[in-house]
Formats: sequence, C-alpha cells, structure tokens
Amino acid sequence: MRQVDDLRLDHLTKSFGEMTAVDDLSLTIPAGSFFALVGASGCGKTTTLRMVAGLEDPTSGRILIGDRDITGMRAYQRPVNTVFQSYALFPHLDIYENVAFGLRRRGIKDVKGPVESMLDLVELGPMARRKPSQLSGGQQQRVAVARALINEPEVLLLDEPLGALDLKLRRQMQIELKRIQTEVGTTFVHVTHDQEEAMTMADTVAVMNAGRIEQMGYPAEVYELPRTLFVANFLGQSNIISGAVAGSDGSMVTVSAHGAAFRLPGDRNSASGAAILVGVRPEKVTLLDAVDSARVPAPHNRVDGTVTDVSYTGVSTQYLVRTPWGQELTVFEQNDIVGDRAAVGDPVVMHWAVEHTFGLEP
Repeated sequence: MRQVDDLRLDHLTKSFGEMTAVDDLSLTIPAGSFFALVGASGCGKTTTLRMVAGLEDPTSGRILIGDRDITGMRAYQRPVNTVFQSYALFPHLDIYENVAFGLRRRGIKDVKGPVESMLDLVELGPMARRKPSQLSGGQQQRVAVARALINEPEVLLLDEPLGALDLKLRRQMQIELKRIQTEVGTTFVHVTHDQEEAMTMADTVAVMNAGRIEQMGYPAEVYELPRTLFVANFLGQSNIISGAVAGSDGSMVTVSAHGAAFRLPGDRNSASGAAILVGVRPEKVTLLDAVDSARVPAPHNRVDGTVTDVSYTGVSTQYLVRTPWGQELTVFEQNDIVGDRAAVGDPVVMHWAVEHTFGLEP
C-alpha cells in the first residue's frame, strides 16, 4: 500500500457576493480514513468539496495534501478524483472502457491488468462488456467508483453518491463503499445530508452548519454526546428540556426545570451559565405504566406524562408523551415483546439513566 498524506484545509473561506458559504474552515482529514462531511442543504459542504476538487476557487485559505499546497492547481493536476450523484458514465462505452478511460487518456497502453483488477474490486468483472444502461443504479455507482480509483488518487471525493438509490440498495452500497475504501486505503471524503449514512460509513464525522464545523469526532462519540443544539437535533432526534442549573459539585450537575429536578454528569454539560438545555435521546428513555412508577431506579431522571401518539415502525414503537408543562417528549421502545404497548391517553412515567443525559448551551 502506497504512502498517502493527510488532507488539510487551512482557514478556507468561500464567499459568493455578500454570502459566505464556507467560513474560515480549518480541519485535518487523516490519510487513509473515511471522512464524512454532513449537514443540511446550503450549509457549505458541497462548496467545500468543490474547492478541494479544484472546481471552485477559495476566496481565501489553503488546501494541502501533506506539505503540498494544491490551492492553485487546476482540477486535472490534483491527485484528487470525484464521484458525483449522477455517476457521469459514458453511455456509448461499455463498463470496461468506462473504467479504462482515465488510463487511456494518460497514454497508458496496457490497461488490461489494472482494469480487470479494479472491476474485481467492485465485483463487476462478469459485466465488463455491458453498457451502463444495462446495469442497476448500484452497479453504475460502483463503476463510477472504479473509474475514479483506477487513477490512484490520493483523495476520493464522494458528492452525495448514494442519493439516487432506493433505501435497500443504499444500505447495501454503504457497506460496499466501506469495504472498497478499507481494501484500497485511499482517503475518502464523503459529503451527504443523510446523517445515518454518514455514521454507518465514516471513521470520522464532521457536522457542518452555516459554513462552519459545529462538531467533529467518531460517529458514536458525536451522536452520544452532542455539544450543540444543532448537532443534537441534526444527528438523530433529541428530547430537549429548558431549565436552570440549581447546583453542581463538579462531577454532577443538578437542573431545575418546570418543577422537576434532573441530574447529569459535569463532563456531559456544555452550558457555560445558569441557563441550560437538558437533553436525552429517545431510545435511552424507558416507558412504564404510571401504576409501576415505584419500579423506576432511584438515581434515574424521570418525568410523568400522558401518551398522545403511538407509531409502530416494526423495529420499534415510537411514542409521544405530553409532560405536565405541556411539552411533548419522544420515546423509542424496542419491539422485543409481542403486544403490551401503551395506548393513547395512558398515564405513564418516562425514566432514563443520569449518564445518558447531556447539557447544552441554550
């Protein structure tokens, strides 16, 4: 496996007139990693990708691979290839020639070995002589990846590559892309608005909002401990309760909210002042009938409420529960038993472990 270098963005900024799409962005993407840049439409993620690809010029800042500054290079000069959502395959060429195109363009005569090796990597060897129109969307996507990888780029950019696929095929392709990246060891930078896709595939996830990175880290780390309200609500769902810090002993913070008291670990609190948002993920919350409230473990946070909606989704049942102060909280309950679901109008008690609670800046 050849030596690859980190991709570094150094104070990268891109403005379109009065609008700043990417705002003083600095980050390092480790060599050989699968990196996902995730965010809502218009957050600046695709503009960032286009600047790395050489399709947009930065207003200021630098793009480096290792110590090489590639900011001023033309797109075709960069050791970077891009796979787009549209695949952009040549419809008149068969799969073999689509993959061979980059090598032939560089004047390489003997393409047989590299092309067959790349088609084997994406598991399309037997389909080498088919035209793109004879392949499924997922197969076309793999051809696009093979065509990009055969040029041996140091960085492969993926711009919403699975967006055109149906849900089941998208799940399969997530696993396939991760397998391919692990085998070739190329740095993959994947831009998507699909947070589940990002967490499934990436070693590192960066959540982007309004041209800036709000939080970056391992997928589980960012999901389990969001540090901003945007991240808490963008990656999955969160129940958020506004309150005020009533006390702290360093290791544990006590919060007063709507006449109830909540506790959370001090190292899971991002709020700097007295005002605080208490958060918990819906799947961390357990639902009990009100008559069973004595079964709530003593240290747990708890809220009484009334069920207002029940949605059966197969894997889980999702409840909306109205609290005494009128807010609706969400609970995801794993369907590991048949029947025995709460019904609309039932009085219930919600409870969750203190260590699953987090605190955010309002």
